[in-house]
Amino acid sequence: MPKHLPIPGRDRPLTKSHKIALAGVGALSAAALAFTVVPADGATTTTDASSVAQVAYGTGQAKELRASVTDRLAGSSVKIEAIEAKKKAAADAAAKAAATKRAQAAAQKKAAAEKAAERKAEQAASRSAERPKVKPVAAKTYGNNLDGWIRESLDIMKSKGIPGSYNGLHRNILRESSGNPNAINNWDVNAINGIPSKGLLQVIPPTFDAYHVSGTPKNIYDPVANIVAAANYAADKYGSIDNVNGAY
Repeated sequence: MPKHLPIPGRDRPLTKSHKIALAGVGALSAAALAFTVVPADGATTTTDASSVAQVAYGTGQAKELRASVTDRLAGSSVKIEAIEAKKKAAADAAAKAAATKRAQAAAQKKAAAEKAAERKAEQAASRSAERPKVKPVAAKTYGNNLDGWIRESLDIMKSKGIPGSYNGLHRNILRESSGNPNAINNWDVNAINGIPSKGLLQVIPPTFDAYHVSGTPKNIYDPVANIVAAANYAADKYGSIDNVNGAY
């Protein structure tokens, strides 16, 4: 065989680095052949036993991990449901307590109102029992005649503390005016002096004005006002109209 002749510029001696690289490639090729052998028909693949064992171990770990996660999720769900149930029970209890408190407050308010109404009714009944019933007194009426005028005058005189009797008034009225409330004396000294006597008991205007009794009309011809003023004058001058038996 002809010897290999070096080609100028192409065949060079292998360096140390080249040798190491080639050795590494060879080792890798050998390892690959040892790991997998593919038959001619390509139907069967031979796998390293340690690799299969590692894959099997990894699958088991995954199953255990999934089971652990599932258990933890289930446990968490149970815990969440328990917490929610506890919150709901607390909320229900709080609502029930609030409703009970409102009902108690309403009942207390109602009881207080009923008690106040009862107390008010009792006080009203007590005041009604303590206060004697006073029958309304009908307004006293008097006849529009000499008898009525005298009787009304006597009631006014009594309230004012002016003495006098029915008989003393009646007697002097008949003598002075014969019971005419519009009578005027135009002939005596008073008439001459321009101040004639007037009315049932013939009172001159200055005397009527001086002895007029409040509550009666300020009219000398009014029968009651004339009688009461004359009786007031007689009480001052003679002690009572009953003591007058003539002109006064």
